[in-house]
Amino acid sequence: MTDARDWVTFWDTPHSIYVNARHFDAHYRDIADGICRLLPRAGLRVLDYGCGEALHANRVAARAAKLYLCESAANVRNHLAQRFAGNPAIAVVTPEDVERMKDGALDISIVNSVAQYLSSQELDRLLALMRRLIAPGGVLIVGDVIAPGAHPLFDALALLRYAARSGFLIAALIGLVRTVFSEYRDVRARLGVATYDEAEFMARLTAAGFVPERLAENLEHNPARMSFRAR
Repeated sequence: MTDARDWVTFWDTPHSIYVNARHFDAHYRDIADGICRLLPRAGLRVLDYGCGEALHANRVAARAAKLYLCESAANVRNHLAQRFAGNPAIAVVTPEDVERMKDGALDISIVNSVAQYLSSQELDRLLALMRRLIAPGGVLIVGDVIAPGAHPLFDALALLRYAARSGFLIAALIGLVRTVFSEYRDVRARLGVATYDEAEFMARLTAAGFVPERLAENLEHNPARMSFRAR
């Protein structure tokens, strides 16, 4: 069983998940571009829930009427507020702010690389919240869902392939060695991560009031993980 508060503490403190600055930049650039490809049209009200540092959120904001960046980690949220202070299309919000939004306040919500850090009950509550907030005809995207039996070796190989394409392969090799001794490995071993097979996650989305489909490609670089679109 995961404890979101412990994961929030981890993400809110310095860590070595990104092997260098190029990895950090490429990760958020590619997520932003992936979100842009999933927007059905320009001028929508968009929520990126659990957005992390969102370095390239301005790319998404350029196609949105309003982009809400929701982040639980206070230090990360401060970074976001400073980074996008001059962009009126971007609002940095807390999860509590999102809960206070009016029904139908959003056209599309992105929940990427979040489900694995939530308990089963927390996930169901989040899906119910998204169902309330997304206007009729809107869309929920849930990305980077981990399947049962996923081995850390698969994650490592996916990272190396991504690093080779993105120009930080040597740093990735060094980073994988560093991860063996990192706090992330200890935290993940202690808390675990939630996993779902495709049918189970589709059933959860259906139970929450959505009509789901699995996307052909994951929103992030790891092809062994799953992304879903739910209308």
